[in-house]
Amino acid sequence: MNRSPADEAAAARVGAVLVVSQFTLYGDTRKGRRPSWVDAARPEYAEPLVAAVSDRLRALGARVETGRFRAEMHVELVNDGPVTLMLEV
Repeated sequence: MNRSPADEAAAARVGAVLVVSQFTLYGDTRKGRRPSWVDAARPEYAEPLVAAVSDRLRALGARVETGRFRAEMHVELVNDGPVTLMLEV
């Protein structure tokens, strides 16, 4: 938790960031079982935002992997640490 991906890369370890847009995290079920995504960003706004975050991370020296926007994906990962962080931009 005290090292950044850039620190890991500098130490010859795997230092990478996975950026995946997850509109499903905004599924609001307060009004029943069927989720609503009205608070999720529209694709024409969200896609450039996700690209800008990825580009900025690369500019800072991180190795960045991304998903495909608006695609159904199966993501597998192994966490090297106690947490996965969700960052809201």
